[in-house]
Amino acid sequence: MTTVLTGDKQLDEYKAIHQISFVLDRLRSAHNVGNIFRIAEITRISGVITCGYTATPPHHKLDKTARGCEKIVPFRHFETSVEAINQLKSEGWKIVAVETVENAPLVWDYKITPGTAFVLGNEALGVSEESLALCDDFIRLPVFGFKNSLNVGNCASVIAYETVRQFSRS
Repeated sequence: MTTVLTGDKQLDEYKAIHQISFVLDRLRSAHNVGNIFRIAEITRISGVITCGYTATPPHHKLDKTARGCEKIVPFRHFETSVEAINQLKSEGWKIVAVETVENAPLVWDYKITPGTAFVLGNEALGVSEESLALCDDFIRLPVFGFKNSLNVGNCASVIAYETVRQFSRS
């Protein structure tokens, strides 16, 4: 067991409070990945799954934005998001893509349940078509501008905190 010092707190073992995970499908920016590790740690979710060329710990570019959280939060890596989704499904996880697909409910209108893995896509390309085909459900964040795009780290933050809000009410 590794003891990690975080500020004035000692962490002997990471214990998830919120049973959700993020599946990162081919994210180009290691800084965004580091940010997602920080979000995962601060909201105490189950873990992060990196796929494809997504930066995976240990990675020198994660240091700046992850601030050590990549050493605390459980993670796994898969060559493709399809492999990750198939593995997670075999473990009983519900797979939900965060994507602007037709008829997808808004995140706050969707009942998030423990054991949900949220697939977050590439900043330019979104979630791969092959992965979308395997998802159990879809949610979206509202978009009022013309770009139809939000930074993936910001998106992860909205999902994580909506999970915290919903789970704290049940």
